[in-house]
Amino acid sequence: MAKPKALGKSIVLLFLIIILVLAGLLWFDYLGVIHVKQFFSPVYKILGREPQTSTTATYTKPITADLDQDRLDKQRESLDLYKEELDKRESDIAETEKQNEQIAQELAERQKSQDEREKTFNKTVKKYDDREVNIEQIASNLQGMPPQKAADILLAMDDQMVIDVLRKTDETAAAAGASSMTAYWLSLMPAARAAEIQRKMASKPASLD
Repeated sequence: MAKPKALGKSIVLLFLIIILVLAGLLWFDYLGVIHVKQFFSPVYKILGREPQTSTTATYTKPITADLDQDRLDKQRESLDLYKEELDKRESDIAETEKQNEQIAQELAERQKSQDEREKTFNKTVKKYDDREVNIEQIASNLQGMPPQKAADILLAMDDQMVIDVLRKTDETAAAAGASSMTAYWLSLMPAARAAEIQRKMASKPASLD
């Protein structure tokens, strides 16, 4: 009786050892330490289940998906930073262009003002040159006329023109080394007008306008 009982215990222990070994193999396979699912495939088929191979591990796809998502997030973040930089550059360029336009407008206004001043100056110079030419021509014409007629023409002019003509006559006579007719012309004018012209000539005004 002792021998059958000992044999039964041995068989039970043997089965337990086999079960523990198989369970250990399945556990290590689950942890990815070893791959024995193909070894147990007949058992899975008997049970009506398909063994899960290492190529279809449950954690492979989620890990890959997470890595792809992280990569996409980083790329999106880089694109956002690049867009912000481009927007800032565009804003800086727009501000610079605005300042350049303002400077260009100021320069154009200054140039316009300068052109106007030059025009005014040129007109003044031309007017002065024309007046000088006219005065010189009048003085020359008067010296070729009879003294009384020359005096009558001078009386019809304003005081400033008379003074300019008389001074030009004195200047021309001095350059030619001849006597000036200004004193004689003044003597033929009314005394009051002649005295007023002489007073103004003595004060040497730049202009009576």
